[in-house]
Amino acid sequence: MLYSILIYVDESRVDAMSVAEEEAHVAKHIVIHDQLVEQGRMGPVVRLMPTSTAVQVRTKGEPMLIDGPFAETKEQFLGFYIVDCETIEEAIAVARSLPSIGTIFEVRPVKLFFPGNGLKQVG
Repeated sequence: MLYSILIYVDESRVDAMSVAEEEAHVAKHIVIHDQLVEQGRMGPVVRLMPTSTAVQVRTKGEPMLIDGPFAETKEQFLGFYIVDCETIEEAIAVARSLPSIGTIFEVRPVKLFFPGNGLKQVG
Protein backbone atom coordinates (compact mmCIF):
# COMPACT_ATOMS: atom_id res chain seq x y z
CA MET A 1 0.00 0.00 0.00
CA LEU A 2 1.14 3.54 -0.66
CA TYR A 3 1.65 5.90 2.27
CA SER A 4 2.39 9.60 2.28
CA ILE A 5 4.84 10.99 4.78
CA LEU A 6 3.97 14.67 5.06
CA ILE A 7 6.72 16.88 6.44
CA TYR A 8 5.91 19.88 8.63
CA VAL A 9 8.57 22.14 10.12
CA ASP A 10 8.92 25.69 11.37
CA GLU A 11 10.29 27.56 8.35
CA SER A 12 12.42 29.76 10.59
CA ARG A 13 14.43 26.65 11.52
CA VAL A 14 15.04 25.88 7.85
CA ASP A 15 15.87 29.53 7.09
CA ALA A 16 18.39 29.56 9.96
CA MET A 17 20.39 26.65 8.52
CA SER A 18 23.69 27.48 6.87
CA VAL A 19 24.31 26.18 3.36
CA ALA A 20 26.58 23.47 4.82
CA GLU A 21 23.94 22.46 7.40
CA GLU A 22 21.23 22.26 4.75
CA GLU A 23 23.46 20.22 2.43
CA ALA A 24 24.27 17.80 5.28
CA HIS A 25 20.56 17.51 6.12
CA VAL A 26 19.64 16.82 2.48
CA ALA A 27 22.46 14.25 2.26
CA LYS A 28 20.81 12.34 5.13
CA HIS A 29 17.53 12.36 3.20
CA ILE A 30 19.33 11.06 0.11
CA VAL A 31 20.68 8.07 2.07
CA ILE A 32 17.11 7.07 3.03
CA HIS A 33 15.90 7.84 -0.51
CA ASP A 34 18.55 5.61 -2.07
CA GLN A 35 17.74 2.75 0.33
CA LEU A 36 14.03 2.95 -0.53
CA VAL A 37 14.78 3.13 -4.27
CA GLU A 38 16.97 0.03 -3.96
CA GLN A 39 14.10 -1.76 -2.18
CA GLY A 40 11.62 -0.67 -4.87
CA ARG A 41 9.54 1.22 -2.30
CA MET A 42 10.14 4.86 -3.30
CA GLY A 43 7.56 7.04 -4.98
CA PRO A 44 7.66 10.78 -5.59
CA VAL A 45 9.48 13.07 -3.16
CA VAL A 46 8.66 16.78 -3.11
CA ARG A 47 10.23 19.70 -1.28
CA LEU A 48 8.15 22.83 -1.46
CA MET A 49 9.45 26.37 -1.75
CA PRO A 50 8.81 28.69 1.24
CA THR A 51 5.24 29.73 2.02
CA SER A 52 6.14 33.28 1.01
CA THR A 53 6.24 32.05 -2.62
CA ALA A 54 2.74 30.54 -2.48
CA VAL A 55 -0.69 31.77 -3.47
CA GLN A 56 -4.06 30.36 -2.50
CA VAL A 57 -7.07 29.91 -4.74
CA ARG A 58 -10.19 29.97 -2.58
CA THR A 59 -13.34 28.68 -4.17
CA LYS A 60 -15.95 29.19 -1.45
CA GLY A 61 -18.30 31.78 -2.88
CA GLU A 62 -16.66 33.89 -5.57
CA PRO A 63 -13.19 32.51 -6.43
CA MET A 64 -10.37 34.60 -4.94
CA LEU A 65 -6.60 34.53 -5.35
CA ILE A 66 -4.64 35.38 -2.18
CA ASP A 67 -0.89 35.85 -1.81
CA GLY A 68 0.84 33.86 0.94
CA PRO A 69 1.88 33.11 3.56
CA PHE A 70 -1.26 31.93 5.27
CA ALA A 71 -0.27 29.31 7.81
CA GLU A 72 -1.67 29.98 11.26
CA THR A 73 0.64 27.50 12.92
CA LYS A 74 4.36 27.45 13.64
CA GLU A 75 4.92 24.47 11.35
CA GLN A 76 4.52 24.77 7.59
CA PHE A 77 4.06 21.99 5.07
CA LEU A 78 7.57 21.56 3.65
CA GLY A 79 7.13 18.53 1.40
CA PHE A 80 6.33 14.85 1.24
CA TYR A 81 7.41 11.34 0.39
CA ILE A 82 5.27 8.61 -1.15
CA VAL A 83 6.45 5.17 -0.02
CA ASP A 84 5.22 1.65 -0.70
CA CYS A 85 4.95 -0.29 2.57
CA GLU A 86 3.11 -3.42 3.66
CA THR A 87 1.80 -1.80 6.85
CA ILE A 88 1.46 1.60 8.45
CA GLU A 89 4.05 0.46 11.00
CA GLU A 90 6.59 0.10 8.17
CA ALA A 91 5.69 3.58 6.90
CA ILE A 92 6.12 4.96 10.43
CA ALA A 93 9.55 3.31 10.60
CA VAL A 94 10.50 5.12 7.38
CA ALA A 95 9.29 8.43 8.84
CA ARG A 96 11.31 7.81 12.00
CA SER A 97 14.42 7.19 9.91
CA LEU A 98 14.20 10.59 8.19
CA PRO A 99 16.39 13.40 9.53
CA SER A 100 14.61 15.92 11.72
CA ILE A 101 15.06 19.50 12.81
CA GLY A 102 12.08 19.53 15.14
CA THR A 103 10.05 18.09 12.27
CA ILE A 104 6.54 16.67 12.44
CA PHE A 105 6.00 13.71 10.12
CA GLU A 106 2.39 12.85 9.34
CA VAL A 107 1.95 9.33 7.95
CA ARG A 108 -1.24 8.80 6.01
CA PRO A 109 -2.42 6.05 3.60
CA VAL A 110 -2.84 7.20 0.01
CA LYS A 111 -6.34 6.67 -1.37
CA LEU A 112 -5.70 7.64 -4.99
CA PHE A 113 -2.44 7.97 -6.89
CA PHE A 114 -1.81 9.11 -10.45
CA PRO A 115 1.87 8.65 -11.34
CA GLY A 116 1.86 11.50 -13.86
CA ASN A 117 3.76 11.59 -17.13
CA GLY A 118 7.38 11.72 -16.04
CA LEU A 119 7.89 15.41 -15.33
CA LYS A 120 11.43 16.72 -15.42
CA GLN A 121 13.30 16.34 -12.13
CA VAL A 122 13.98 19.57 -10.21
CA GLY A 123 16.87 20.15 -7.83
